[in-house]
Amino acid sequence: MTFRSQRTIARPAEVGGVGFLTGADVRVRFLPANEDSGIAFRRTDLAGAEPIPALVEYTVPRLRRTAIERRGVSVELIEHVMAALAGLWIDNCLVEINAPEPPGLDGSCLPFVDALLDADLVKQTSPRRRIIVRQPDVIRSEDGSQQISVTPASSGLLTIGYQLDYGPASAIPSQGHVAELTPESFARDIAFARTFILDSEVRHLQAQGYGRRTTAKDLLVFGPQGVIDNALRTDDECARHKVLDCVGDFALLGCDLVADVRAFRSGHRLNAELVRRLRLIQEEPAESPALRRVA
Repeated sequence: MTFRSQRTIARPAEVGGVGFLTGADVRVRFLPANEDSGIAFRRTDLAGAEPIPALVEYTVPRLRRTAIERRGVSVELIEHVMAALAGLWIDNCLVEINAPEPPGLDGSCLPFVDALLDADLVKQTSPRRRIIVRQPDVIRSEDGSQQISVTPASSGLLTIGYQLDYGPASAIPSQGHVAELTPESFARDIAFARTFILDSEVRHLQAQGYGRRTTAKDLLVFGPQGVIDNALRTDDECARHKVLDCVGDFALLGCDLVADVRAFRSGHRLNAELVRRLRLIQEEPAESPALRRVA
């Protein structure tokens, strides 16, 4: 199994839009970075703010999203930006943002992917570090309703399968999707998949002041009769978006993961718990032979 080279972008790329949470006009700028720099976010709207490494140890608890924080400065909803970078195998990049969150765009990460591809990808000298799963392992939520299992990869890549099932009473139908991830397959099959939410949840969030400039045309909103003021891009778009979220959350590992992953109803919290376990294992491999870090 050969290593791949680290990658960055050849020149800056920029994307603008409206933040889902704040409703602010936001611009995010992607800058090339040296090898072994990793991914970091820097708030340009706050004087003197330091870059925040996109690693799981910088995550902070949030509902329905992934956020990172350093010395009181945070960036919310980073999972779609992280998915675009990780999905394209961009390992080193400084992400500058002039607000507390990236633009929500259409609820997918495709506009980020398009901008990054337009900036051209550049191979660097150092190999990309990775974790290879050697034996099966599983992590479950406390109530047992969610789980993620990892097994040795059937290829030298990361494969993610997601099964979504909210029960027969849910307006969101049960569905699943499995993707063997390369930059080409991610851009083609996953990047377009949009965030989804129930209409009742939207009303609750807007009552709290969130998403006031976001409408049902900006993402997938499900009412009792199905999608409101929008149309699905594929029948399994919701499951594909969950794969997208997994790609973004697993990137907080800070290295590649070589494994077959199967997730059932997992969300950002359980994804982060798995990444934390992987981070601990690579630091103390003697405690678990199931996973081994390869330099």
